[in-house]
Amino acid sequence: MNVTDSQSAVAEARAGMKGQIEHVQRELAGVRTGRASVGILDSVRVDAYGTQMPLNQVATLSVPEPTLIVAHPFDAGQIGAIERAIQSANLGLNPANDGKIIRIPLPPLTDDRRKELSRIVHSLAEDGRTAIRGVRRQVNDALKKLLKDHSISEDDERRALEEVQKVTDAHIKDIDTLQQTKDSELLEH
Repeated sequence: MNVTDSQSAVAEARAGMKGQIEHVQRELAGVRTGRASVGILDSVRVDAYGTQMPLNQVATLSVPEPTLIVAHPFDAGQIGAIERAIQSANLGLNPANDGKIIRIPLPPLTDDRRKELSRIVHSLAEDGRTAIRGVRRQVNDALKKLLKDHSISEDDERRALEEVQKVTDAHIKDIDTLQQTKDSELLEH
């Protein structure tokens, strides 16, 4: 952390917390809801050309229907590897190919599965809130060190600590909103 004054501390807090929000958004995109979304396949890695590649780099993904994802491989020779990768990704999906494209139907979610996914959403959101508080703690420690080294005044430190707390509160509110949105998507039938 490269904090040289109170303004850079607040900027560092904003940047670190923004990164945590983006991380939570990516994680939540991978949680399946009742509707098809290519985001649930973000974690799928395909063994292609001797390396592990993200699915979206070996196939075009689309959602032609609310409960169906279609993967159109760039190279038809990779269709088997793509199908195996989706099956082994532990997403509860059963892809089928016709030699040219892979259809990935999404089975309807049971109430128990919805509740389980909701718990996962809550856990991911709490991890994000904890990470944001960790960024706040690091920045606050850096500010206290600057004060101890006489690099900033007590007034500058107090103002910066207050600003960091405001930034923290705003980012935690963003995570709460992401969680509520994902929960409502999950629990609507």
